[in-house]
Amino acid sequence: MMAFAQLLIAGMALAARFEASREVRIVQREVARPVVVRVPAEAPVEMPAEPPAVVSRPPVAAAEEPAVPATPLRVPEVADPRSERRVREARAARVAGDMGRAIIKLEEALGDSPDDATVLYELGMVHEQMGVYDTASSYYEKVFRQGISGAGALYEMAAAKLRDGFELPGGMLGKLSLGRVRIFNNPNHRGGQQVILTIPVQKVPSEEVDVGEIAVSVVFFNRTTRGEIVQLEDKSWVAERWASLPFDWAGGEENLRMIYTLPPQDARSEHLFGGREYYGQVVSLMYQGEVLDVQAWPRDLAARIPRIPATPSLDGLPPEFQNSLPPDFDPEMPLLPPLPELE
Repeated sequence: MMAFAQLLIAGMALAARFEASREVRIVQREVARPVVVRVPAEAPVEMPAEPPAVVSRPPVAAAEEPAVPATPLRVPEVADPRSERRVREARAARVAGDMGRAIIKLEEALGDSPDDATVLYELGMVHEQMGVYDTASSYYEKVFRQGISGAGALYEMAAAKLRDGFELPGGMLGKLSLGRVRIFNNPNHRGGQQVILTIPVQKVPSEEVDVGEIAVSVVFFNRTTRGEIVQLEDKSWVAERWASLPFDWAGGEENLRMIYTLPPQDARSEHLFGGREYYGQVVSLMYQGEVLDVQAWPRDLAARIPRIPATPSLDGLPPEFQNSLPPDFDPEMPLLPPLPELE
């Protein structure tokens, strides 16, 4: 009987271990999910031609031929269709920050069109953005040597690059910075917790900047009921817009408004992962891909983002927590303009 009882106990222990091994374990990993916002490119505005001045002339015996207006320079088209497609793909990769893919596409285009001014100029732009200025200058010089007849408008653009040199991203330190971030917790929102950030980007007066190179990166953090600090799970929870476009830097700053909405959880998700609420954010200001300024709130979040430099402008200054929204903000209105305004 004792031996039978021992065998029965051993069997029950093995069965319990087998059931425990079949339990599903959920492991959470923190992966950086920054929301990067750039300044939208402004559509070119076509200025109407000035009416010709009326000048009284004495009568002449023979009819004079009217003056022929100068033809504006144009960017030459890529002759090879394959090279043209690769140039378009390279531009898209450069804007997205994938410089390796951009160079691969442009080198393929260069193999089919070794003397094409557009391909050479794009290679110069990629290397300039990467900070390889010697290589960028060599490509711009090749475009410049083709003259107006070969490079068209790219001739003047390459000449300006060679004449003015390149502005290093580090040279913008102290000229662009973040203002005090304003945080408003919207208590009237019905679809979950909603937090509205106003992020000022400040510029030194009379300083010229390329607004297309300005980007603001924000990493949001939530805190669970278990005390865990986790990063943003879904970028669709964030909507953003610049308060005014185009930039005029009135008052020395432009404001980015970001609305972060945490949707309500179902009972199963809350049981598995715990409830969540907004905890804070890390805001980074970048110019030409280089970080110029960073603000983290709460400050312990700075340790969760690698390679964050010290904040030069507002070191130790907490954000401003607002009790009221700006007078022009309507939380029930969509962020995007109505469809007629998009046409």
